[in-house]
Amino acid sequence: MSFNTESRLTRTAARTSTSTRTSTVTRFERTHRGPVRGAVFGARRMLRAIARAAKGTFAWVNDTVTTAGLLVAVALVLGIVGGLLLGWVEAWAVGTIAAVLLIACVPFILGAHDYSIRLELGRDRVVAGSDIGAVLDVRNTGTRLALPGVVDVPVGEGLVEAHVPLLRPDGHHTEQLTIAAHRRGIIDVGPMTITRGDPIGLLRREQRWPEVQRIHVHPVTVRIPSTSAGLIRDLDGTPSTRLVDADLSFHAVREYVVGDSQRHVHWKSTAKTGTLMVRQYEESRHARIAIILDLATDSYESDDEFETAVSAAASLALQGVSEGRDVLFVVSDEIPEHSRNEVLAIRTLPTLTPKAMLDATSTVDAADSVMRIEAVTALTVQSYPDLSIAFLVTGSRMPVDRLRRSAIALPAAVEAVAVRTELGQEPTMRTARELSVMTLGALGDLPQMLARGALR
Repeated sequence: MSFNTESRLTRTAARTSTSTRTSTVTRFERTHRGPVRGAVFGARRMLRAIARAAKGTFAWVNDTVTTAGLLVAVALVLGIVGGLLLGWVEAWAVGTIAAVLLIACVPFILGAHDYSIRLELGRDRVVAGSDIGAVLDVRNTGTRLALPGVVDVPVGEGLVEAHVPLLRPDGHHTEQLTIAAHRRGIIDVGPMTITRGDPIGLLRREQRWPEVQRIHVHPVTVRIPSTSAGLIRDLDGTPSTRLVDADLSFHAVREYVVGDSQRHVHWKSTAKTGTLMVRQYEESRHARIAIILDLATDSYESDDEFETAVSAAASLALQGVSEGRDVLFVVSDEIPEHSRNEVLAIRTLPTLTPKAMLDATSTVDAADSVMRIEAVTALTVQSYPDLSIAFLVTGSRMPVDRLRRSAIALPAAVEAVAVRTELGQEPTMRTARELSVMTLGALGDLPQMLARGALR
């Protein structure tokens, strides 16, 4: 009885107790299989090899043959079948023409790609409505002629095509590209692919460069001069009702307690009373600004109105960050669609530098599944209670009653200002007991309205 024997080579490492040197021992293991098991094992290996070959062939056909090429290949097969089985001369003619077309297109895709592509962007941060210049450089790094091709550059959801001519060895082609950044957001440029194919469009070869460059399109902002930011400047230096041990506004003297600094000892009162007395101050208010941007789509009449609201919020934040103030930029975090329980979550945008803040505003989008502005305001106060002024930025569909309920959630010492964008309307400023409501007909109205505003 014959057996199928397989030899398997394994390596094991052994370490002795007297030395730290590792030695390698080679062992041979033999597995004996019967004829049936050997046949089954061989059949499985053959099926796996066929599956790998079929998968590779399908991938090659999918990458190389276009839709038109598939139609021509189908015509070739049907023409041969019709000629052999039915004897149709027309079928032989169709098959022959299809074969000639496919054979004639093959030389255009032969050979490897020897391209080197570099895309240099003029800027990676622009303001909405600007254009970005880019330079595309394609170089033939091979030793043979490079056939003409097309470079596809994905730009966001669009596509920019650049035609590359016949290139000699070490030759290069440079082309100027223009990328339009009409709306705020993030534009991903890449990954680039270069396509080489036949003139008919039956076959093609592609080479991909995975690099992706990112462009931040910032919202349009207006400059708010310091002299006109009355709603913000009026807060600085104003004494509050909170008593502290050190500040600028003197309040009274009190008896010394353990832990008080000796620098604040009031010696005249100490001499009169015979008891150690220290100064006590009223805390001076500092403009800690909170900007709460409403992201609910039903609060805005149109996309342009929402963009104006984002620009107004970014302008207020940019003014505060540029002056070195404490700025809190808050938006609602998106609620999962299939969430059974109510989700309360806010997202704070970075305000450490103007660039970081503007980059973050490029990612802000309106959505249906977000928290209402009342809940966002209440959660903001719970998370950051030490505020002095809060701007509630929303659209024209937001009722004033809801803004008042949002303002009620703020502490009494916090100034509340609602900024409603209503395109085309006259700018107005109405003051109620809970808050001031500012209506902007255009972004340019914001500096004048802030200059006109005053605290109650």
